[in-house]
Amino acid sequence: MSKKKVTQPISKPDVATSRPVATSVVFKVRYPLLWLALAVVAVYGVSTHFSLTELDDSIFIRDFHLYNEDLTNLVTSFHRGLFDAVKDPYYRPLFMDSMILNYWLADHGQELAKYHIVNLLLHLGSVFLLYGLFRKLAVKELHAFLLCLVFAVHPALSQAVAWIPGRNDLLLAIFVFSFLIYAINYANNGKLSALLLSALFLILAYFTKETAVFAAPVAFVLLVFVLNKKWNDKNCLLQYGVWAACFVLWYAVRATATIQTQISPLQVAHDFLGRLPLIVQYIGKVILPFNLSVFPTQRDTSLQLGFLAIFFLTAAILLAKQKSPKIILSGFAVFLLFLLPVLFVPNNLNEQSFEHRLYLPIVGILLLLPQTIILKNKFTDKQTLIGGLAVVALLSAVTFQHEEKFEDPLTFWTDAAETSPHSAYANMMLAARLDKAEFNRSCELFRKAYQLNPNEKYLNYYMGEMLQKKDSVLASEPYLLKEKQVSNYYECDFYLARVAMEKKDLNGAIKYLQDYLKADPANKIANTNLLLLYIDTKQPEQARVQVKAMKDKGVEVPPQLSQQLGV
Repeated sequence: MSKKKVTQPISKPDVATSRPVATSVVFKVRYPLLWLALAVVAVYGVSTHFSLTELDDSIFIRDFHLYNEDLTNLVTSFHRGLFDAVKDPYYRPLFMDSMILNYWLADHGQELAKYHIVNLLLHLGSVFLLYGLFRKLAVKELHAFLLCLVFAVHPALSQAVAWIPGRNDLLLAIFVFSFLIYAINYANNGKLSALLLSALFLILAYFTKETAVFAAPVAFVLLVFVLNKKWNDKNCLLQYGVWAACFVLWYAVRATATIQTQISPLQVAHDFLGRLPLIVQYIGKVILPFNLSVFPTQRDTSLQLGFLAIFFLTAAILLAKQKSPKIILSGFAVFLLFLLPVLFVPNNLNEQSFEHRLYLPIVGILLLLPQTIILKNKFTDKQTLIGGLAVVALLSAVTFQHEEKFEDPLTFWTDAAETSPHSAYANMMLAARLDKAEFNRSCELFRKAYQLNPNEKYLNYYMGEMLQKKDSVLASEPYLLKEKQVSNYYECDFYLARVAMEKKDLNGAIKYLQDYLKADPANKIANTNLLLLYIDTKQPEQARVQVKAMKDKGVEVPPQLSQQLGV
């Protein structure tokens, strides 16, 4: 950091009195990007050693390994849903492509550290771009630096960095920030290259996440209300047309994708009203980020810190002098516009209030902070820097502590169950992690989850599995059959085969194992059991076919069975 003297050409020297030219001292941050990079690495470097959390990351890395192996799926991603090719409302092609490329970079998914390193680098890129955006918006250099430091280490954003699937918001931010920067450039200079680049980044943002639909309205707010451009300026009008064309292109491609969105408008409207308190909760997590959770729910998140944060923010605005009401309102508008998609998510699709969704909205709050007494006061730049660094150090300590909860599945789901005790899914997932180490506690958690929501996806499967481990095989059947209706989870077939064998229905057991092996063809136990069933039901030809299939898949065939069949 240094101070630099800048001559201000206010007036010519007064010859009669021989007064010197007026000068002022401007505090300048030297190498701001270097300091921002060091902050990101210092806080998030430890995350490169984390494993999976078993929340979606295992799906995209482990379960999708065959999909990731095929590089032609870089195109297929634009024509399918996220979790399921046809029965999925989520459309995230660029996220899927990033996982394919990361899969190859990480030695076919074996090196998890490389997934976390990519997340860290994407976060670093977002921080750099945000700094550039704030400077384009004429935010004072010192203020832009401190605000980006806060963004770099803020605890509420740690889920986007430490949790591998959180990269979708990192990618979105990179594309949105780039779009906004070039939109401002075109409004200022009218260069065609700026217009084309802004359109490119807007399209990329659309194909990353639906939240990008609000990027263009945010650009309008920044251009007209923050930078005071005329809304009907020639350069602005042309951009509106380009933005509309980008939306039409994205919508047309999305319409060709095999996704299903069966969401009732009435249900969306009902859930929207019920989700409005999330605004208060999210503001609380921005200003007072001390009630964080790896798996937050609206029900288990307190509103008190949110209201307290709103009080502090309101007081900070009112106490500031010479503030800009337009920038303050613009900041709130940016926050709410980027938060709107969260409010429109129906509860039956996703009831979590994940903190990584704050990654873009928080920019609106940061934008208005220079209009509050926090940064608009009588302190010198040096004093402001010292105070800002103290706040950043506190936030970094909170982030460092919180991000460690993403280290492994047991740590992750322990925190999830503790901070969201009314979540059936969190209790179920913790129970599944404790299955071998603490079986009795695991059973208690499964029963608690069942009381909270007996229709929770996968819960009936776990209930059936638990009963079979307690030698209540026949009692497991209703749960397993119900899970087949809820999710059609293939693991149910393995345990239903055992139910069928218990009921002496050997042909039924054969059918269940055949269905199971379609999803997990190399499972040794299932293959061997199917072979035994073919022998027991006197189907020697089918048994020989099964032996050949096992050998082709590299599954060991018990020698005594090979001898018995003469193969």
